Amino acid sequence: MIYRERQWVPFYWWILGAGLVALTTAQFALNRDVWWLIGPAVLLSVLAAWVLLWLSSTVIRVEQDGDGTRWLIAGQANLPSDAVARSLAVPESAKRNAMGKQLDPAAFVVSHGWVRQMVMLVLDDPEDPTPYWLISSKNPEALLRAFVPDQADAALVHMPRS
Repeated sequence: MIYRERQWVPFYWWILGAGLVALTTAQFALNRDVWWLIGPAVLLSVLAAWVLLWLSSTVIRVEQDGDGTRWLIAGQANLPSDAVARSLAVPESAKRNAMGKQLDPAAFVVSHGWVRQMVMLVLDDPEDPTPYWLISSKNPEALLRAFVPDQADAALVHMPRS
């Protein structure tokens, strides 16, 4: 494995989830015995944790096989690096357009609102109806350098430097 990124929800979502659980549990327990406090607290805590972990289940990986081909793995989908004609890092300022008016309905998209930057990988495969992949990434530079190192410098031209 060359690169791995898990797209966790922001930490404050956990705080908001805990507040929602506490508020809802208090409503259930109002003027009732202690079991109306314990039961909903446990059940709703488990449910909130499951939802937040499920939302954080997206993992983006880059692996290299024995032939030297690099593969981008996003969930159950795989993309070989030799199928990518060109690539582009999409900064936060351009994400709205990339996901809005300019989005091709046939594109493969892995996006989360809490991940602010993206990577666009334009495919060069006449057999594939998918024109490009649009993948959220917390670190587009590292993802591009791991997956398509020969295209990374050109793909990062429009990214703001931190």
